[in-house]
Amino acid sequence: MKLIRLRAPGGLERLELVEEDPPRPGRGDVLVRIRACSLNMRDDFAVQGKTPLADGRVPLSDSAGEVVAVGDDVDAFKPGDSVVSTFYPFWLGGDMTPSTRRDVPGESFDGLASEYVRMPAQAFTRAPRGYTHMEAATLTCTGVTAWRGLVVRGNVKPGDTVLVLGTGSVSLFALQFAKAAGARVIATSSGEEKLERLTRLGADATINYKAVPDWGRRARDLTDGRGVDHVIEVGGPATLSQSITACRTGGHIALIGVLTGFAAEVSIPALFSNQIRVSGISIGSRTDQQDMIRAIEINSLKPVIDRRFPLRDIAAAFTHYGAQKHFGKVCLEL
Repeated sequence: MKLIRLRAPGGLERLELVEEDPPRPGRGDVLVRIRACSLNMRDDFAVQGKTPLADGRVPLSDSAGEVVAVGDDVDAFKPGDSVVSTFYPFWLGGDMTPSTRRDVPGESFDGLASEYVRMPAQAFTRAPRGYTHMEAATLTCTGVTAWRGLVVRGNVKPGDTVLVLGTGSVSLFALQFAKAAGARVIATSSGEEKLERLTRLGADATINYKAVPDWGRRARDLTDGRGVDHVIEVGGPATLSQSITACRTGGHIALIGVLTGFAAEVSIPALFSNQIRVSGISIGSRTDQQDMIRAIEINSLKPVIDRRFPLRDIAAAFTHYGAQKHFGKVCLEL
């Protein structure tokens, strides 16, 4: 089988395409023929050497493919089933604990940039009916993150207003989930072309945050001064104060991303005096993924895919991802 190994200390030039014998499933395992993977910011940190990894680690956390063999005591899957990986193989449901977040594919153990992968059966769920492997591979990290932030922790309901920031995959998934829930969506971006694409995807109102630096106030104005019910906050330090401004009294901010850094000055009185609830979101559980997939099927939702690359061009895929000009997921075909 072909797979990618990342040599320490990291860097795109240290991604190596190698050939090895495929593994065999043990008790409780499934052997999956991986057909597609997608890239995330955490993967980018890892391959660029910003996250220390063991020498020779196989990268990537998000993938989809079909089951080719199962080990003893596996009854959830059978050969031929289409499956999608989970981000935290040991977080099955409920709240996250230190023990359930301890292992992540592509970080603490070999990831999924490999034609064949052997993992515990619980590390996969079935893929949505009617999805290609490429489409299913987009769901693991950003899809589940948007779902947990908006639905599980946000309890979005019909009539709510949701503010999504930018055109990253979490924001695009959140836009789709919000519309499926009967909510109104306000979306931001820095370019008119992307704003038009957000409108075609279902956004009810858009804001060019470069043309309108006080976009939090603008979002509030678009709700007749009430404020938005939910903010999918992916920016971090440079955007959080505007997200607080946009939020209604008693509203919810799903704190997801760190696109602009890791530390921010926050107006504590603005949070407590307005009773704003802030939820830290780190992907989600296997149960969250299963619930999301049922909603995807019922609402016939499809992910937005920007571009696909063959496995051998993984470095080019990360270069494209790092340019931050993509709209939707950047994927690999295996």
